Amino acid sequence: MAEYRLMVAANGARRGCGDHPQLPVTPQQTARTAAACFAAGAQALHLHVRDNEGRHSLDAGRYREALDAVRERAPGMAVQITTESAGVYDTAAQLACLEALRPVAASVSIREMARDASTAARAYALCAEAGTQVQHILYGPECIAQLRNWYQDGTVPGAMRDAIFVLGKYNPPVLAQPAGLAAFRDATADLRLNWTVCAFGRHEHACLLAAVTAGGDARIGFENNIETPEGGLLADNAASVTAFVQAAAAQGHSLKEC
Repeated sequence: MAEYRLMVAANGARRGCGDHPQLPVTPQQTARTAAACFAAGAQALHLHVRDNEGRHSLDAGRYREALDAVRERAPGMAVQITTESAGVYDTAAQLACLEALRPVAASVSIREMARDASTAARAYALCAEAGTQVQHILYGPECIAQLRNWYQDGTVPGAMRDAIFVLGKYNPPVLAQPAGLAAFRDATADLRLNWTVCAFGRHEHACLLAAVTAGGDARIGFENNIETPEGGLLADNAASVTAFVQAAAAQGHSLKEC
């Protein structure tokens, strides 16, 4: 049986309240959701922020406001920011976000950083200097190949071995399946990654249970899935966390001590 870490991605860059009434958008809503998920067992928050119209943002001031709100409501919870472009930001804006915040932890898409290799090198060097824990977002074989090349040429420091395998797709929608994990594990076996899985769609919990069973960690939440396995709406992020922790425990898995 396995021990695992659990992160919650409570909102993401694309969904809004029209998709689910309990999807958090404001810093206060995000902080309340984080606290509820922390109480349910999630040890870390994957943080997105929005602008005044509810659109995805990389604004450092909005991040600071949200980080302060989360620290107040869930002081024991780790927080990872995202640098996701979501089709809005270029690599220069992603680097600027990292420069302004120098965060404890950040997720960084290999596919997005590959748009500008020189900026990518600056971003990874900044994170190494700042002590930012980088989690590489891997969508498939091309991302894995790029990461391998960047380890070899030194663009990505060798110590940055955290990654998240993305099963399925948001748009166009591709429903994640547990069987999709094997391709990621096989393709990255030589890279010695500390890996996590997130999964789009109503099979999210099944995919995450497969990840934990295989020795990985899990990221759950409304960024990737708002549905029960039967296709109904989940009550909220905390309800999904609770159900997953219980399902993992039923299989003999337990949360790692942080």
